Amino acid sequence: MAIKVYKPTSAGRRNMSVTDYSGLSKVKPERSLLEPVKNTAGRNSYGRITVRHRGGGNRRKFRIIDFKRAKVGVNATVLTLEYDPNRSAHIALVKYDDGEKRYIIAPDGLKVGDVIENGDSADIKVGNALPLVNIPVGTFVHNVELYPGRGAQLARSAGVSAQLMAKDEKFALLRLPSGELRNVPVDCRATVGVVSNLDHVNVKIGKAGRTRHMGIRPQSRGSVMNPNDHPHGGGEGKSPIGRPGPVTPWGKPTLGYKTRAKHKASDKLIVRRAKAK
Repeated sequence: MAIKVYKPTSAGRRNMSVTDYSGLSKVKPERSLLEPVKNTAGRNSYGRITVRHRGGGNRRKFRIIDFKRAKVGVNATVLTLEYDPNRSAHIALVKYDDGEKRYIIAPDGLKVGDVIENGDSADIKVGNALPLVNIPVGTFVHNVELYPGRGAQLARSAGVSAQLMAKDEKFALLRLPSGELRNVPVDCRATVGVVSNLDHVNVKIGKAGRTRHMGIRPQSRGSVMNPNDHPHGGGEGKSPIGRPGPVTPWGKPTLGYKTRAKHKASDKLIVRRAKAK
């Protein structure tokens, strides 16, 4: 999918670009697979802000995505390729031979009219979902499960994929988009191919208002605040932060500070960390 670049008719239009949606189906989403999305604006059940800089934005409906792909032995035909406002990847509406419709994450190269299938005996073809034990080494996959039957959790955003590096009796070794090498049980399902909308990473927002449409509110730098509002604040004019490294408004180190919980049970499955030397 290509990128559409606007002419510089205004300061906001200059350098702005959007994904070219001409290759998608011009249809309304399947109503039976829509759910309302409540805008919490970053508040929890007590009304307190737990995620800052959230609020506003265009109204949207949630598309129910089939991440488990557990409907085995029934072929499905791709009816439409659609835009999903809740994710960077495009989605595909598929209709199974028994009449049921479901949304899936659309892989790159999937076309309207293609037939896909799920199960151990599925071909190694773009869009087919099958256990890692039945996928050849070297294949690029997405929508990878971490635990059998739980549903896809890895490699789901636009343009990403994981590569199957090796297999043994219990585990399959995957190279994730971050560069991490991780073992995953061979019974976990994965979908063959790369996630669609490869050019999403090249889109330039262009203006502040477009970010507001996404539900993201402005934020101020800590260095322009008062000392009682942020550890970086205070001083005369443009002052240094006065610390060895930047911190959050609550004094926690940031920019490289590891936030993963210590001694997680899944640590033993990670063969090499992302960006490890």
